[in-house]
Amino acid sequence: MTTHATSSELIREADAHSAHNYHPLPVVVSTAEGAWMTDVEGRRYLDMLAGYSALNFGHRNQRLIDAAKAQLDRVTLTSRAFHHDQFAAFCTELADLCGMEMVLPMNTGAEAVETAVKTARKWGYRVKGVPDGQAKIVVAADNFHGRTTTIISFSTDEEARRDYGPYTPGFEIVPYGDVAAMEAAVDDRTVAVLLEPIQGEAGVLVPPPGYLAEVRRITAQRNVLFIADEIQSGLGRTGRTFACEHEGVVPDMYVLGKALGGGVVPVSAVVSSNAVLGVYRPGEHGSTFGGNPLACAVALEVIAMLRTGEFQRRATELGAHLHRELGALVGGGAVEAVRGRGLWAGVDIAPGHGSGREVSEALMERGVLVKDTHGATIRIAPPLVISKEDLDWGLDQLRAVLGG
Repeated sequence: MTTHATSSELIREADAHSAHNYHPLPVVVSTAEGAWMTDVEGRRYLDMLAGYSALNFGHRNQRLIDAAKAQLDRVTLTSRAFHHDQFAAFCTELADLCGMEMVLPMNTGAEAVETAVKTARKWGYRVKGVPDGQAKIVVAADNFHGRTTTIISFSTDEEARRDYGPYTPGFEIVPYGDVAAMEAAVDDRTVAVLLEPIQGEAGVLVPPPGYLAEVRRITAQRNVLFIADEIQSGLGRTGRTFACEHEGVVPDMYVLGKALGGGVVPVSAVVSSNAVLGVYRPGEHGSTFGGNPLACAVALEVIAMLRTGEFQRRATELGAHLHRELGALVGGGAVEAVRGRGLWAGVDIAPGHGSGREVSEALMERGVLVKDTHGATIRIAPPLVISKEDLDWGLDQLRAVLGG
């Protein structure tokens, strides 16, 4: 569908007829390719957010578009009532990529986290022997795992949590990065520890060195599942296929999403061992669209692209450059701190230099799109296909906005 309406007209229409659960920047995207987006007036913008890592391979990546088009001409949905010819390959290839044995496909990241929670509880009752109704999952403060009722029940973000009670019990929150607090929280009723290896929504918080390895030690010793939510951090973003690899850690379960759909369709999955996912029997969990033919075809191409190592290398090399350039801004007055790993960074803006929202709007005026979080932080996470020249141009705009 084409439109001759202006950005302002379309924004007013959206504000009038859609719930205000988001506060998007005032740009209306019409087309996109690679690391660039174009609005309805023809203005071009460098995408430095990549759909919160859903667009790791860029907008309209040709390999992924071709895979989707080929599948669109064959079959798009069967539901899990029947087998289809993409399903076995998807599960086999994704399990192998993760070094696991079994896959439970879903659609969105929140759906996959809900699946992980249900799986851990079922495993706890059927395998570990936790008394019925007493399973506990330990999570970290400042987490972001989604926005369903159960997930926001263990959020410390009051904006995401407020007015949605009564809340789901069965979770204990400990400070992120605190090994002693984690060790104290894990007890005989604990069935899982659920963590983001890097906390994205919190401002790209990287845990202290050795933290993930210590969590792996604690969970292994206490017969507790270590669940790594790699929905944002996984699939190449940090320079490795999974962020856990930076500490040589293999969790019991990966929760994947976002980039798994290649920016084409929503695809998510829980990946684990037969001993864990084998607790399910027909009828105990499901999703009409989970593992549909179109999703599997696109995700299979994503997996094939990751196997080349090209995108992990790009994230490593360009990420090192990104962090050198951003690090040089710290101490100049406008930037208080920079965190991150690979092609992913959180930049804390110093007081007096604008809020995260104001800096994001100023960058938008200069043709760069980022997004703020927690007031004074902006997140930078361009598609992994971005060129060094485009990345440098985007950083030049940031320096100009910050007066450096």
